[in-house]
Amino acid sequence: MSFFPAYINLKNKRILLVGAGKIALEKLEKLLDFSRDIEIISEEYNSDFLALVQQEQLVYRQRKYKTKDIEGFDIVIVATNSEALYKSIYQESRSFRILVNCVDNANYCDFIFPSYIKKGDLTIAISTSGTSPAFAKQLRQYIEKLIPSSVENFLEEMKILRKTLPKGRERMQFFEKKTKDFITTKFK
Repeated sequence: MSFFPAYINLKNKRILLVGAGKIALEKLEKLLDFSRDIEIISEEYNSDFLALVQQEQLVYRQRKYKTKDIEGFDIVIVATNSEALYKSIYQESRSFRILVNCVDNANYCDFIFPSYIKKGDLTIAISTSGTSPAFAKQLRQYIEKLIPSSVENFLEEMKILRKTLPKGRERMQFFEKKTKDFITTKFK
């Protein structure tokens, strides 16, 4: 079954990342595009991971995961090599109603990390529901090249206009025309 595409507001959501290897670092870098309320638990930290954690002033613990470490978190990402830990944390999360992602194991995932493009307020997510992350990555890279660098400025202007123009049919038509003009002139 495919995953439902949803954008989650991470404001006021506590995130726990279990693991600090290469894949955990990739997940952390993605999470930092959207939140800083992230804590990490891992027995070992490589220098790149630790440098990022310290640069972002994140809370981290250097130890094994213990039962109930997930209490008080809204989202848990498990990026380890331990199938037993994936299963254990996922089962534990059921009683706390916590969303869990166990990297590379869809059996223990409430959500997955899509390949995405982020340019200011524009976020485009691409997913194959885990079938082929390589395909999603290649498609993301292709689409990313199509998006003009001026898109961030355009969206900032649209944000300001939405706050100042009165709601109604004329406003909707104005935005439709302005957006269509931007796309037809900038996306060549």
